[in-house]
Amino acid sequence: MAETRLRIYLTGVGGQGTLTATTLLSRIMLDEGLTVVSGEIHGMAQRGGVVESTVLVGGWKSPSVYHGEADIVLGFEALETYRGLPYLADRGAVFSSSEFIAPPGVAAGRETLPDIAAIREAVQARAGKSCFLPILSIGKEAGAVQSANSALLAAFFASGLLPMGVEALERGINRYLPPKVVDVNLKAVARAVEMAQSA
Repeated sequence: MAETRLRIYLTGVGGQGTLTATTLLSRIMLDEGLTVVSGEIHGMAQRGGVVESTVLVGGWKSPSVYHGEADIVLGFEALETYRGLPYLADRGAVFSSSEFIAPPGVAAGRETLPDIAAIREAVQARAGKSCFLPILSIGKEAGAVQSANSALLAAFFASGLLPMGVEALERGINRYLPPKVVDVNLKAVARAVEMAQSA
């Protein structure tokens, strides 16, 4: 397991819990005996701004990930997945929300969002594997939209690309998230796994 080497790039918007997901993912990997470094590329953004972070597994010395280097892209918002696509290594894997959180320019009517079909097409042209899930809707269905980040992590853990499965994510949620949100996040995980496996 210690030989697993992955460079993971995470992106979303402020207020989504992208950095919470980064910390949770890092702690789970450490619990599984893997060597981990993580970092924030642009730091925590204001609510609605871009948040980018990295988790590197398997003995990397630096948390930096440059264009074309990420084995995995985790996009917690569809437009940020599209913007983060240059980081993806050729034939890497993308796990993304299929839903948008409109940036200020779109909300004000100055800009328009790309079509989700165009984003899927761009991802599929570059990625060896991709999975799009309506994680915001999954979070709401589970009882809190904030659990969307756990839903996306669930799709990743269920993919077979990691040396551990969804059970490791569930253990991490129980161990590291506040007790009052554990059940909601576990519900989001279960629903996301169900949807990812039937996609």
